[in-house]
Amino acid sequence: MRVKKGDKVVVIAGRDKGVVGKVITAYPREDKVLVEGVNRITKHAKPTRTARGSEGGGIIHQEAPIHVSNVQLAVEVDVEGEKKTVGTRVGYRFDDDGNKVRYAKRTGETI
Repeated sequence: MRVKKGDKVVVIAGRDKGVVGKVITAYPREDKVLVEGVNRITKHAKPTRTARGSEGGGIIHQEAPIHVSNVQLAVEVDVEGEKKTVGTRVGYRFDDDGNKVRYAKRTGETI
């Protein structure tokens, strides 16, 4: 999987298309990622009583995982004199020390 936890990504498909967010968690076995502010769902939690006697539960809004093919790594590019955040593919190459590093194919910069 070319997207890792902490990466800034842009959603390229689905109802949240165009939204930029940070990867909270990556699930490589399922090929899914959890992105901040993307694919928000409503969950109804059953009211439960805690040890202190307070009530929990109610309606909870949280993010759900989306498939990694629906996101691309976000990079800043110059478009007609202004900065714009766009998606890019990720490639691999070796640096001067022989370490394998990721790079943005659109800009050529190392990630």
